[in-house]
Formats: sequence, C-alpha cells, structure tokens
Amino acid sequence: MKGPSKDTAAPYRHAHFVHGTSHGGRLPADSGREVAFAGRSNSGKSSSINTITGRKALARTSRTPGRTQQINFFDLDGERRLVDLPGYGYARVSEEMRRRWRPLIEGYLNRRRALAGMILTIDCRREPDELDAMLFDWCAAAEMPLHVLLTKSDKLSRNARAQALLRWRKHLAEAVGHGAVTVQLFSSLSREGVEEARAKLEEWLDFGQKKAPV
Repeated sequence: MKGPSKDTAAPYRHAHFVHGTSHGGRLPADSGREVAFAGRSNSGKSSSINTITGRKALARTSRTPGRTQQINFFDLDGERRLVDLPGYGYARVSEEMRRRWRPLIEGYLNRRRALAGMILTIDCRREPDELDAMLFDWCAAAEMPLHVLLTKSDKLSRNARAQALLRWRKHLAEAVGHGAVTVQLFSSLSREGVEEARAKLEEWLDFGQKKAPV
C-alpha cells in the first residue's frame, strides 16, 4: 500500500519577491542558502521559475526578452531564496546596459557566500555559444554546482529530445569538467522535468534542515 505522495511544491507555497538590485545597489544579507537562475533572455528562465514554484506570476515574464534588468530575490522561508539574474545575449538590450549588467552579475557570482548552486536555462533546440561558455568557465573555476534545464522540450519530438540531452551532456562534461554539473529536459508547457528540477533545488537548499547554515 502506497503512502501519501509528497507535495513537492510545498516549499515554494509562500515564495515572494523581497528585493531587487541593479547597478550599484545593495544585496540582501549574505546568509542562509540561495540558488540563482541564469540564462539567455529568450530561454524561458522566468517561466521556469514560475513553473517550478507553482507561482504563475512570481518571476516577471514578458513577450519582449530582456525585461529582467536587475537581480531579483525571492524568499522561500526566511533562510532560503531563489535568485533571478538578468537575461543575457539579447540584441535589443543596449550595449551600455550590457556593460552595466556584467559587473553586477560577476560581482554577485564571485562574492556571494550563500550561493549554493546555479541553474542555467537553455533552449534545447540550439547549440552552445560564447555567452554560455563564459558562464561555464566561471562555474568551473569556482567549482560551483551547475544544473542545466534544456527548456522548451515540448517543441521537439521524443527522439530529438533524447538526442539534445545526449549532445548537451557531452558538451557540459567537456566544458565544465569539475563533475558538479547535471542536465535535464524541461518544459513549462508540458511540465516535463518539473519534479527533477525541484529535487535538485531540494538538494541544494537543504530543505531537510530546520535552518539552513550560514
């Protein structure tokens, strides 16, 4: 006889926006644990956050890529947070704005002690490029755990999805190399991979502990 199923959305039920910072702004206290979401501006990053948390409007989505122009912090329980980083690589964002984003993001990634892992959203239909490589290099140098969501998997056939997953696993093993990298298929529309993504967050955010370590 099966026991009651686990409510994997429960840790996110009270998720809410607590802080946003742009160039020169202060970050929240560097304590507890947090996981950052990064990705190109049209990769479905904000939609992925909303789907994983079960909160339709938690992260701002738009038909116009590049709307997330600051680091946004979402509190889960006072000790754990999700962080939405500005999307990168969208041509309509001005060069001046991109120059302002880079030190903002790099400063956060290089100095944030609470950062337990990085989730990178990548459209499963495309190939890696130099912008992705910059983030891979940073994760490798920092030995930062990296989990890749190959988003929009509903756009591909079953066979094409399997091929994309194998291709990206091989590429990430070569690009990151330190062993703390995993990859999965994901779709906000079909909900493929939602439970797998939540399991990774549960691992990094240590939901088994009453209080996350500083």
